[in-house]
Amino acid sequence: MFENLSERLDKSFKILKGQGRISEINVAETLKDVRRALLDADVNFRTAKQFTDSVKAKALGQEVLRAVNPSQMMVKIVHDELTLLMGGEKTDINIRINPSVILIAGLQGSGKTTFSGKLARWVKTKRSKNPLLVAGDVYRPAAIEQLKVIGSQTEVPVYSEEGNMNPVNIARNAIKEAKRNGNDVVIIDTAGRLAIDEEMMNEISAIRDAVTPHEILFVVDAMTGQDAVNTAREFNDRLDFDGVVLTKLDGDTRGGAALSIRSVVNKPVKFVSSGEKMDAIDIFYPERMADRILGMGDIVSFVEKAQEQFDAEEARKLQKKIARDQFDFNDFINQIQQIKKMGNVKDLMAMIPGVGKAVKDLDIDDNAFRSIEAIIRSMTPEERQNPQVLNGSRRKRIALGSGTTVQDVNRLVKQFDETRRMMKMVSKGGNPAGLAGRK
Repeated sequence: MFENLSERLDKSFKILKGQGRISEINVAETLKDVRRALLDADVNFRTAKQFTDSVKAKALGQEVLRAVNPSQMMVKIVHDELTLLMGGEKTDINIRINPSVILIAGLQGSGKTTFSGKLARWVKTKRSKNPLLVAGDVYRPAAIEQLKVIGSQTEVPVYSEEGNMNPVNIARNAIKEAKRNGNDVVIIDTAGRLAIDEEMMNEISAIRDAVTPHEILFVVDAMTGQDAVNTAREFNDRLDFDGVVLTKLDGDTRGGAALSIRSVVNKPVKFVSSGEKMDAIDIFYPERMADRILGMGDIVSFVEKAQEQFDAEEARKLQKKIARDQFDFNDFINQIQQIKKMGNVKDLMAMIPGVGKAVKDLDIDDNAFRSIEAIIRSMTPEERQNPQVLNGSRRKRIALGSGTTVQDVNRLVKQFDETRRMMKMVSKGGNPAGLAGRK
């Protein structure tokens, strides 16, 4: 998401490069380009105008006129305004009451059911809660079964009533069930429609009035652009929801919904979601998103994802093995597994400052490690533990067993040897580039 917008904004800032100072003339030219970029990203017209007007007012301030580098100053101003546009700071959900009731609303196909499961897993693992999922979509074929499958994957119980077509009663009964079983968070998945209609709005309003939720989250498909904003406005008029969830951020979306919703409905984006994996959910941080839009990466989120997979005890054991020159292919494949758990490889690389632009046109397959894993798994236990025994005949056998070539095996062994050498030097405080003492 935001790749095209990032590229367009970068070109806009180049107008100011080489300028001695920001003037009304060159800032007007730059902001005309910025506004066009926002509109092309499907940002609400009024939002885009208010945004550029605010940037202009700050850019023409006396302090900015004395700036040494107008282009960098403009980037800073746009970054700050983007952060404010998307809410300024992250906004938490209200799960302090026991049981806390969260009502999930949105159109059909927005990803409500999948998000309900992701949220259940999130409150369970991140907030140490004991959630209950409620199957309130009684109309869509297989909706209840889908939620049960998700519940099984996340090890979260699902409350449903087969044959009951009254979602209001189901919601009421689910809360009673939660109180009996000690569930402290109740997440109610509701029915959607292909378009907003009065029957749907009346039904979800009735559920809200019956259970008095502590949090109402509106789930919207980020790929729908301005339609998402219009839908959010109508839902908010009826439900007065507490926050927005943007789903399918891994799709081909221009990002207009993320930039427009806060200013149009004055409600914060609380979560973003991508893909079908149950751990593909993140709190929405406006400043971090602004960083990514302007090509600054998101190193904080990258580190947080790494820490989620980090095992301190395993790291200590690995460090000892590296120091003793005992790092082997078993350790190598374990490190690959840890990286894969962090998420999509290209998305992870885009979080690293300066790397996002470099990889945006590259086709990085999520299965990029598949051939490496196949080669290592085709080795015998002895070969994994003692790579030095890998002679020509063994490498030929491994290539045949893994569906690769001898050249692929040779390349992996060479990369492994270089990695092991560098890791050992770093663990001893050495210089892997062999530059110690040079000036």
